[in-house]
Order: sequence, then structure tokens, then C-alpha cells
Amino acid sequence: MAPPFTPEHELFRKTLRDYVVRELAPHALEWDEAGIFPREIFRDLAELGALGVNYPEEVGGSGGDFWHAVVLAEELVHSRNSGVNMGVLVQSQIATPIIQEIGTAEQKKEFLAPALAGEKIAALGISEPDAGSDVAHLRTTARRSGDDYVIDGAKMWITNGTRADFITLAVRTGGPGYGGISLVTFPTDVKGFSVSKKLEKVGNLSSDTALLFFEDCRIPVRYLLGEENQGFYHVMTNFQGERLVAAIGAVSGMDQMVAEALRYGNERQAFDKPLIKFQVWRHRFADHLTSIEAARWLTYRACDLFARKEPAVKEISMAKLFAGDLIQRVVYDCMQFHGGMGYVVETPVARAFRDARLLSIGGGTSEVMKEIIAKLVPGF
Repeated sequence: MAPPFTPEHELFRKTLRDYVVRELAPHALEWDEAGIFPREIFRDLAELGALGVNYPEEVGGSGGDFWHAVVLAEELVHSRNSGVNMGVLVQSQIATPIIQEIGTAEQKKEFLAPALAGEKIAALGISEPDAGSDVAHLRTTARRSGDDYVIDGAKMWITNGTRADFITLAVRTGGPGYGGISLVTFPTDVKGFSVSKKLEKVGNLSSDTALLFFEDCRIPVRYLLGEENQGFYHVMTNFQGERLVAAIGAVSGMDQMVAEALRYGNERQAFDKPLIKFQVWRHRFADHLTSIEAARWLTYRACDLFARKEPAVKEISMAKLFAGDLIQRVVYDCMQFHGGMGYVVETPVARAFRDARLLSIGGGTSEVMKEIIAKLVPGF
């Protein structure tokens, strides 16, 4: 199987990379130090057609396919800032696809179209202080009161959370377990909503991640996404897109790190020869290149199934597990290879070292991926 990248995909790739390298990469360290990146980045990417690259034109998209989204995730890596990449991908590929899939015309007009235009910032609100991948036990409630839902609870680890204009929000509208969960579109200007705090993270520093509170927040029932108490399936579907984007970004990030390490290793001399000429490093990088290629094709296989709307939970879980764990070893060695320069934050590999740690945690830990795989393969 070859990835079906057409000349149209490659033109988008070139346009996007030119923008990312020119407009984003020079500010990577500055935005990490600021703990945020400019809101205008969303609008700039929208003008390139990047935020809605795989959405229909009638909602403000560019009419592309899922492989355009693959290109988006691959090329954002050249920003050298994982926080920017995360914020943009939540906006484009994580918080909004479900609105396109099951939202009403009103919801698409009020929430989706402005998000794809970069006018409103989107967040996904699923994880809570006591429930992450264990979605069936979420506690945030939405109680019916006339033509409104009254929402109470808290959400945790919410990317774009401190400045989101709306949240695609998972709430409990029914009884305990997976059967009582619904999804709603939640505008953040509602009375009773508050950002409790911005979380200080190890990495992805320019991405705002928040703890959110909801106290007697009223939204109209028409903001329900799909059918009441049927949200669990859609949350699980949404997880697949999030995990796949993480695997795509991990593979692209490893490509970049190894390429830069090889370049450095040919320039840096030690004991009268380039670093890369030492067998210990030649063999180490040969192993990594082999594993990265395996990760690429496992991920592309998952992308192919996902793009064709075929069952892909096993393959996506495997791709995220393999790529998310592999990047931990690759970034460690790339940092070690740079010596002292790999330990200062002005060097991209130093920032990558702290940022990559999230890839085996966020969107479902590696341990959760293993449990999912074990449940889907006979014999366990």
C-alpha cells in the first residue's frame, strides 16, 4: 500500500511548510517562554485553508480528504513547537469533526464554520479530574430544565481551555455507565462557567491547558449533538482521530529529529572525525531509522482504514502505542548525541525531549492502548 498523496496533496504540503517555516518556527522558543501563542495563528492557518482542509466547502472547508489532514499533522512539526501543533490540531481535527458528522445546520453555522475560519477557538471537554480514558465514569452532569440543560461539574487537561470560545463537551444526561453520556456544544460565555487555572506542564508550554468549572450553566437543548444518551460511541470515535493524529505527528517528529541529528553528526568533530562516523552512533541511528519506517507504515495503514471508514481501533491503538513509545527512545538518543547542546532549551531537540513525553500519555496512555489491543485480538 502506498499513501495516496496526489499532486494536490503535495502542493498543500509545500504551501503549508513554507508558511510554518517562515511564520511559526522563528517564534518557537519565544512562544514557549510566553506560555501561549498568538490567537492570530488560527486565522492565518484558516486563510491558507489548513484548518478546514478536509471539511466540505459548505461549512467553510477546502473540500479535501483525510490525507490532507495527514499532511497537516506532518507539516506542523516544522514549527518546532509542539504546543502550537497541539492547539491547532485540537481546533481542526479533534474538537470539531464530530460537529460536522452529527451536528445540526445551526450548530455548524454557529460553531463549526467560525472555528474553521479561525474566528472562534475550539476545545474538547471529555477528561475530568477523576476520569480520562475511562469515559463511562465521567461525572459532569447536564440536567434537563425546560428547554435548557443545566450543567455542573469539572473538566481537566483541556487544550485551548483558557481561551476557548466553545467546547465540544461530554456530559452525563442519564444514569451511570456509558449509556448515560451525551455530547453538547457549549459556548464559554455562559454564566457559571469559569477557568479555574491554567495548568503548568512539563512540556508543550505554548499550549494552554486548563482545569474548567461548570456551575449551574444553562445552554439550550438544541445544542445537543446527536441523540441524548448516545454520546459514548461518538466519544470513542473521536478518540480514534485524536490518537491517529498523535501517531502521525510522532512519526514526522522522529523524521525531523533524526535528520537534524545526522546533519549535526556530520558537522561536529570529535577525536579527529565526525561524530556520526563512530560505529556506536551509526548502528544506533540505523536501528532507529528502521523502527521509524515500521511506525510510518503501521500509521499509514491505520490512516487508510480510517479514511475509508473501515474498523480501525486496533490499528490506531497499535500505531499510537508503537510511535508514542518509540519517540521516547529516539528523542533520548538524539538529545544524547548533541551532548551539552542537547541540554539547552534554545536547541530544538531539548524542547522536543520534554514535549515528546506527552505522546505516550495524552489521548490514552500506552497502557490503555495495550488493554484495547488485547481486547480486540482473540486469545487474551
